[in-house]
Amino acid sequence: MSRLLNIILSLLLFSAAVFSCEKAKRDAPENPDDRMLSFDRERVEVPCTENRFSLRVSANFDYAVGFDVDWIREDKTSSSTLVRYFIVSENVMKEARTGEIRFTDVADRYYVKTVKVVQAAGQGPRPEMTMSIVDKDATAETMALLGNLWAIADRGWMFGHHDDLIYGRYWYGEPGGSDTKSVCGDYPALFSVDLAEIMEGRAGADDEALRRRAILEAGERGEVILACAHLSNPLTGGNYKDNSSDKVAKEILTAGTAARTKFLSWLDRCADFAGSLKDSRGRLIPVMFRPFHEHTQNWPWWGSSCTTDAEFTALWKLTVEYLRDTKGVHNFLYVISPQMDANYSGNTRSRLLYRWPGDEYVDVLGMDCYHGTNNKAFVSNLKALEEVSRDKKKPCGVTEAGLESFTQKEYWSDYLAAPLKDRRISFVSMWRNKYVGGNESDKHYFSVYPGHPSEDDFRKVYALPESLFSKDLPDMYTLPKGYEIK
Repeated sequence: MSRLLNIILSLLLFSAAVFSCEKAKRDAPENPDDRMLSFDRERVEVPCTENRFSLRVSANFDYAVGFDVDWIREDKTSSSTLVRYFIVSENVMKEARTGEIRFTDVADRYYVKTVKVVQAAGQGPRPEMTMSIVDKDATAETMALLGNLWAIADRGWMFGHHDDLIYGRYWYGEPGGSDTKSVCGDYPALFSVDLAEIMEGRAGADDEALRRRAILEAGERGEVILACAHLSNPLTGGNYKDNSSDKVAKEILTAGTAARTKFLSWLDRCADFAGSLKDSRGRLIPVMFRPFHEHTQNWPWWGSSCTTDAEFTALWKLTVEYLRDTKGVHNFLYVISPQMDANYSGNTRSRLLYRWPGDEYVDVLGMDCYHGTNNKAFVSNLKALEEVSRDKKKPCGVTEAGLESFTQKEYWSDYLAAPLKDRRISFVSMWRNKYVGGNESDKHYFSVYPGHPSEDDFRKVYALPESLFSKDLPDMYTLPKGYEIK
């Protein structure tokens, strides 16, 4: 019995001891958290531009720095334990934005203190592409065309044809007529036309009305207009090929001369015609105007044998400034187009830039390239054209091309589509198909027409995703998203 009492007494003493220990634990004070982390400020306000700021940090433990946004980063090359430096990216949005810099105990990820960063609103998203235009007062549609000429090269190249809507090999002046459409069921994306007869007053009323109607029809469909001018010699009275005098440009550039008066009267008519090109909504239709084409050649009165470098560039500038500033033509883009038929080896770029009037006087870089079946020359010139286009941030295209009287069944695949493959070229315009009626001996044609042996191949190229015709075009007269023209 006494043994049982001893056991019970021992249990009671043990329980009392355990209770006493537990109570002592509960009554003992907790270990204090002696970590200390503080900043010289807990809110930072910064402007919308990219900028740099610092925070003074006091801490008695190791900490890590993190962010909840990607527009704040630490300048680790300048930071120290006591002073941390941060860089804030530019805010291109129209709203202010807020982010946090987080300081965390390296040994305890649940211990976090933050500093708030507030950045002021910006001016809105910056354009992805900024381009310069010759005419700062150009219409919105003309500026939009310049942007679209650059953008469309990412998709492919526009097919163009000179006088395609005015006449074809076997028809003339028929509304809706087109050799191109007759073969593939679609109009060219680009319509090329000559303004010389209108500018000189040589075009009869019917001919002028026909050209205007064709331009208006193309514009209403959203196609692109390209215009050249085979102007007569204003000094001698000869045609555009009259290179008998090297005084023509000099006379035009001299105040008070008869040649200058005549030349400016031609520009007056050009301005009047440009101002008459309004669509059904009353908007002026933009025109890519390329005066003095093929100036690298000696055959025209404005060419290499009749003008000096200084005279040609002065003549170009006079033309642009008179149309733009004096006559108020604001629906023109200005296109330069040297002739580039052969392989020029190391001189290709310099030939493209022959007598360059200055970046501020050229919107589009073109070239007339009658390479025939010489793909090596065509590829070489296309490559150089693309390189200069990228360097100067100006759209580029082949302003004239083709092989007269060609009969090759695979012409379009072999000598157009193949060289253009993977090249960033906005357009290629074939020269005209002369109206010959029933005169089959006249072989002046440069593009396809019904009955030509290349019809099937043309339709094959038409179906390529990179060949762009009228139905393939975006709205060429609305500025692409992310573009700025100034």
